[in-house]
Amino acid sequence: MCSISHYQCSKIAVVGALAAFTSLNVPAVADELNNLGPVGPHQPILTSVGSNRVIAFYLPGSNQCAVHAVTWDKTNDSETSPVRIRISLEPGQIIHIDSVEGDSLNLRCEGNAESLALVDTNNAVAFGITTQPSQQPVQASVSGF
Repeated sequence: MCSISHYQCSKIAVVGALAAFTSLNVPAVADELNNLGPVGPHQPILTSVGSNRVIAFYLPGSNQCAVHAVTWDKTNDSETSPVRIRISLEPGQIIHIDSVEGDSLNLRCEGNAESLALVDTNNAVAFGITTQPSQQPVQASVSGF
């Protein structure tokens, strides 16, 4: 448990994870590391989406998953910087991380922020709502807050 604020603790965790992965000298080693979950708080999901590697973890709080994900191009011919994504999910909500190649990584907050899991949205049905088929136009709706 971190004795500093959750924000500072999560920043330290992301920086530490990036340092660990960037210190690997052999790109093939990073490609072999996978943890597809589900995972508990502070535990990493390690996977790929398209040509990007992804590390994601969450911090529980108020029955929500405060998801932190970092993506970077695993090919050596790119000069792009890693991207950090932060979002709070209610139990059952899914974040979709899409690659330019058309692949998608879908992470769902489970239970009362008990775990974070990879899900296949092609077969997922949550709360009676089916997910949007891939490669189809997005159909949006408006709701009050």
